[in-house]
Order: sequence, then structure tokens, then C-alpha cells
Amino acid sequence: MNNRLVIIPTYNEKENIENIIRCVFSLKPEFHILIIEDNSPDGTGAIVKKLQQDFEHLYMVERKGKLGLGTAYITGFKWALEHNYKYIFEMDADFSHNPHDLILLYNACVDGADLSVGSRYVTGVNVVNWPMSRVLLSYFASKYVKMITGMKVHDSTAGFVCYTSKVLETIDLDNIRFKGYAFQIEMKFTATTLGFALKEVPIIFTDRTLGTSKMNKGIIKEAILGVITMKIRAMFGKIKKRN
Repeated sequence: MNNRLVIIPTYNEKENIENIIRCVFSLKPEFHILIIEDNSPDGTGAIVKKLQQDFEHLYMVERKGKLGLGTAYITGFKWALEHNYKYIFEMDADFSHNPHDLILLYNACVDGADLSVGSRYVTGVNVVNWPMSRVLLSYFASKYVKMITGMKVHDSTAGFVCYTSKVLETIDLDNIRFKGYAFQIEMKFTATTLGFALKEVPIIFTDRTLGTSKMNKGIIKEAILGVITMKIRAMFGKIKKRN
């Protein structure tokens, strides 16, 4: 049985969704795909439904609206655990994450990591097509997180991740608070605080060429302030295992 599931949240990704799905399904070993679709007005969900006729292991959860990246992944994680997947991946729909690197993340976990991260910064700065302002924001955000939390992770905001099921079964997913990109930080911080082994795998991140970025000032503010809140919660024992 295939035990690898790639979770892809979507909102207005009609330009990318078919190509990313076909690319993931072309990989060996085989990966299954779960789309978390937030009622995209551009028809992304309809494209996925049509592709389900061609791909047996293309699944989709449709939500009523744009509810945030973090809640999309939490929904996907719970679905993956209910369906007994052992390796659960996060990946963007826009090809900023190279689907072929899924194999690198998978191999890192097979070799002993509890979670693996596709890292832009573990071997320098490996980012293509971003304006310098965005590169600096992302790079120094990870430095800031490292300083505040003490995590030994070079790319804490990375959204290209493989979790083993034991990590997601242990974390109290209902206690994860952040919805934007701070969600990525919180998940890594929670996993490492609970003693899980994280390995960074160097990747090249390429900014989207089609569609529109979801980044905004509110997401940045949540990440900056959220890291401090998260650290304080950890100091007072608020990070808990699942009951």
C-alpha cells in the first residue's frame, strides 16, 4: 500500500493546479495527493474534480471559503491520519516547490528523521525570482525565529515539509494556533520541543510564475508577534502532546 500523501492547499490556482497534479503523479515512488480547496472563485475545484476521473488517488476536501493556510494543513493532517498514511507532505501548488524534491524529503525521513524540511537557507540562499526585499524579509525572519526560540533550524518559515505520522499523532493539532505562515514556525517549534528529530534538506525555491502570491502584511505581523507568544507558551508548559 502507498503510504505517502502530498497535501496541497488551493485558493485561485487554476493556472497551476493541473500541471502540479500531473507532475506529482509522474514521480516514482508513487505519491497520493489531497487537495484542500477553499472555494476558489476561479474554478480550481472544478479542475480538480475533472482530474479525479483520471487519477484514482487524487482526493479533495472542499471548504466553504478562505480559512487560512494553517487550518488547511490541519484539516489535511487529520484526513491523512484517518487514512493511515505514514509520510505526510506539505507543498505549494505554484511550483515554488519542485515536486521532484518530494523524493529527497521522503528519503530523509526513511533514513531516520521524524520530519524533514525543504530548506532555502541551510547551504546559503537558494531562492530564484524573488525581489531582494522578499529574500531579505524571509532570510532575516528565519534568523529572528532562531534567536527567539533557540531552534537550530535555518529555514523555520519553510512550507515544504515531510512529517512522519508519529509526529502528527503526537502533536495536539487542535492546540496549534496560527493560521498564516507563522503556522509553519509553530509546527516545527512544537515538533522539536517534543523531542522529534528534524532534518533540513537543501532545495532551490523558485517563486511562482503564474497566479498571485497570498503574502500580506497581516501574515507578516502574525509571524513576528506570534513567535514571542509561542516561546512564552512553551516556557509555561503550554505545548502538549495529544491526549
